[in-house]
Amino acid sequence: MNIGDDTRENYEIFRECVSKSILNRSIEKSSLTRRRRNAKRNNNTRHSKPSFPEDNDPAELAEFIDFIAQEIFSSFPRDVQTLSFNATQASPVLAEKYAENVPGTTIEFLTSLVDPSVPESLVTYGMMSETSDLTNILSSIFAEYSSTVTAKPLPFSATRTTACEICERDWIPLTYHHLIPRAVHAKALKRGWHEECDLNRVAWLCRACHSYVHRMASNEELARDWHTVEAILERDDTQEWAKWAGRLRWKSR
Repeated sequence: MNIGDDTRENYEIFRECVSKSILNRSIEKSSLTRRRRNAKRNNNTRHSKPSFPEDNDPAELAEFIDFIAQEIFSSFPRDVQTLSFNATQASPVLAEKYAENVPGTTIEFLTSLVDPSVPESLVTYGMMSETSDLTNILSSIFAEYSSTVTAKPLPFSATRTTACEICERDWIPLTYHHLIPRAVHAKALKRGWHEECDLNRVAWLCRACHSYVHRMASNEELARDWHTVEAILERDDTQEWAKWAGRLRWKSR
């Protein structure tokens, strides 16, 4: 499949949404396997390492993610492939259908367009139990994709970096991570952890690393102990994750 210039940016965002979903499922699968091998493993240590699919070959996994993302994205109608903030502002119908609490009927319609080889491959790789599970998987992937491409431009976009601040990949779409999670802003102020002027500091991370950070610690712990990129990067588990994630490369098309 050839990605056109007018849809490439959206495709790359969609591919990262797919990547995050598959990586999380691969992590869960690897964690379950390890737990079965060692039922006595201690998971309560404060600095215990968030598990990741260390047994999977990054090149093979990246190729698999690319295949799944391309097959699904290419099945979408053009108005989905070119979805944007401006497009939804100009068309309330488009916004209602694809951007604001995407209805289940829309997800079912999009799922029906996907080639059967996609759910079959996901079952084969152990990413889901039955081919019918694709609707649930696509629901979360599409919700993140649509919310990203239709989001209003952010005022702190000027702080954007050219590469992920953890894995340092500079060719991949980035997301912003609130270093002090918004869910605990009130608590952070009340307990004197931070000044109000510091609450909106962000780090620019790829979706995989963004997901890693939120697995790494709770919102309170992030706000209290891990509220700078420098502190996060000092962790041994972060350094191991960054090396692994940095090896994920998509094939040229």
